[in-house]
Amino acid sequence: MKTDDTMNHASNATDHEEIRVPAHDAAVPQVRHIVFAVAPELVLLDACGPLEAFHRAELTVRDARRVSPGSRERVAYRTTVASIDGGVLDTFPGLPVVTQRLDALGDEPIDTLIIPGIPVDDGRSLQPALIDWIARRVPQVRRVCSVCTGAFYLAAAGVLDGRRATTHWRDAVRLAERFPRVRVDAEPIFIREPLPGGGERTVWTSAGVTAGIDLALALIQEDYGHPVAMQVARRLVVFIKRPGGQSQYSAALAAQASAGGAFDGLHGWIASNLNGDLSVERLAEEARMSPRTFARRYVDEVGRTPAKTVSALRLEAASRALAESRRPLKRIALDCGFGSEQNLRRAFMRSFGVLPLDYRERFSSALR
Repeated sequence: MKTDDTMNHASNATDHEEIRVPAHDAAVPQVRHIVFAVAPELVLLDACGPLEAFHRAELTVRDARRVSPGSRERVAYRTTVASIDGGVLDTFPGLPVVTQRLDALGDEPIDTLIIPGIPVDDGRSLQPALIDWIARRVPQVRRVCSVCTGAFYLAAAGVLDGRRATTHWRDAVRLAERFPRVRVDAEPIFIREPLPGGGERTVWTSAGVTAGIDLALALIQEDYGHPVAMQVARRLVVFIKRPGGQSQYSAALAAQASAGGAFDGLHGWIASNLNGDLSVERLAEEARMSPRTFARRYVDEVGRTPAKTVSALRLEAASRALAESRRPLKRIALDCGFGSEQNLRRAFMRSFGVLPLDYRERFSSALR
């Protein structure tokens, strides 16, 4: 696992682009200390993805500030991976990692505390000592975050009581049942909520596995601005950046999984006829039901209205067209059933917070 010891190839990773880094804010530490508090059976990518993002951000800021490649001075982030017992920790994939003891941190300031995920099925229990440590340290931390099922630890420590939170969609029901005080939302990629004390104190929860990279990019953007986060995304070859409110998984996959196959044929037909009449009446006709019966059964089995599925499939098709082709917006809007460029722009702003051409530019930049 990469930690602060890997500082050697900053010049090799440089993309030779001029990046503007905001002036240092005297109210926050010059170098932000990011602590990953990990438990046995750590889901490795939950930690490795964000670790890599923070490391790339460090390289980007070093380049922007023209720090000598031979210098080991930290300028943006310092990361620590720690556990209750320290030493070698077994991970869920089987690759052991070396950790520090959490108690060895003492009262050392922590800017951002991140709790990566662990398996929570098969009756596995949480580590009581880690829950206690989290509860003690959170009041002294500016930002506390969870990746995937790390939310179970934050919930057990009382951090998420009365707050919206997300986790891997597969474990959302389990989280809600186990911690009824948490307002679980299975849809978003990540959620940001305020913590007591005001100011910049916040708690972030993210969805499963690779969503931890989206979370890290959002944190980096909050700290150093969009250009730095963009550069990190390019170095990681990911799209900068999936908004927190974007759904965790594809519209077609979500609909098919929820329906258990009952409407698979209909979903395939919708995907092939996005620019046609997809009203409830037309969908009911295709499903060979009355509109009333169809609408009721669809919501019961899929968990969303037919209109929401149609909108999601159209948006997903438009996103794919923008990313994989140079077709003009007008053609994409017509092909995907939006009717006009204006409707397409509104849909993208509402769902992603970016305009269609910005989406295309960012995704294309990430792939170059």
